[in-house]
Amino acid sequence: QVQLVESGGGLVQAGGSLRLSCAASGSILRIISMGWYRQPPGKKRELVATIASGGSGGYAGSVRGGFTISKDGAKNTVYLQMNSLKPDDTSVYYCAADFAPTGAEYWGQGTQVTVSS
Repeated sequence: QVQLVESGGGLVQAGGSLRLSCAASGSILRIISMGWYRQPPGKKRELVATIASGGSGGYAGSVRGGFTISKDGAKNTVYLQMNSLKPDDTSVYYCAADFAPTGAEYWGQGTQVTVSS
């Protein structure tokens, strides 16, 4: 079994920064990719950023230039550095990861990010 545990959420003023972390633990053979998603109040869950095992990443257009995804393979941990935060970034942020050999996807429990104006 695999667990993903997020941390780093909180309350921040507009223009501020937060860094989210997500650590994977358990029976891990190899991580295929990890990513961050968010679900704003009353809206569907949406992709924020992903990073593959080789380090290549992708971002939603709404966060490109302000958010940076990175990983520490040795720690099975993915990070999301969020700068220049806006009230529209307020959401529950979820970590997800795909694991070899089956490609099974696991999700974290989510961490709340609130950006005040």
